Amino acid sequence: MKMLLMVAVCGLGMALAAATRAAELDGEAIFKNPAKGGCTACHGKDAATPILPIYPRLAGQNEGYLLQQMKDIKSGARNNGMTAAMKGIMHMVNDEEMAAVAKWLAGLRWASAK
Repeated sequence: MKMLLMVAVCGLGMALAAATRAAELDGEAIFKNPAKGGCTACHGKDAATPILPIYPRLAGQNEGYLLQQMKDIKSGARNNGMTAAMKGIMHMVNDEEMAAVAKWLAGLRWASAK
């Protein structure tokens, strides 16, 4: 019983540490950094004006959804649409950086075209 409790506490501590590191990262800087994949090249500097209509607007999307999509593209679990282009980029970011980018993107707003 003690061992199980210790494992649970250790796991919780590791999860909290990872969340803290993700919160400390600058999602905007990662998104705009060419060395991290250059997201702006396709999704636009504001994440709301992609260069082609087939690329999604990321600004204001749900944080959990964004993070899961990035993880699924990286792992190959999602393998449709434009994921081939993204697959080559996602190896440049780790889980904490993906979480920071997702958090930043979720906090953005974009105005719909009139």
